[in-house]
Amino acid sequence: MSRTQALMMQIATGDSRSISKQIVDGVRMQIATGELKVGGQLPSVRGLAQQLTVNPNTVAKAYAELSAEGWLESRAGLGLFVAPPRQRLSNAERERRLEEAVQRLVHEAIALGIAGEDVVARLAAEFQVLAIRKSA
Repeated sequence: MSRTQALMMQIATGDSRSISKQIVDGVRMQIATGELKVGGQLPSVRGLAQQLTVNPNTVAKAYAELSAEGWLESRAGLGLFVAPPRQRLSNAERERRLEEAVQRLVHEAIALGIAGEDVVARLAAEFQVLAIRKSA
């Protein structure tokens, strides 16, 4: 039987994303970078809610979204586990989400007065860090 994997994340109260969305994004990132391994068990809804000091309904909503997208799988009587990798979203949905993320990043960078070259350099550096973490 698999041990529950800890979810190392913090909720930012000043974040424009909902708490549920922050949980979803955090779990996705941990799976994508290999911090959460395939087959690893996630904390219970109540356990993660207590850890993050949020309402259990918020965690349940995040877990339901992750399950619906194929990131997690439920095992009757055992809990939630990281699902094996598969194409979770259609190409059109992936493209839509990427476009949305790029637009948010560009608008934020312009608002902060950050040059495009600096944004590209930071993105490249972050991808390198994540690639190293995933291969470790």
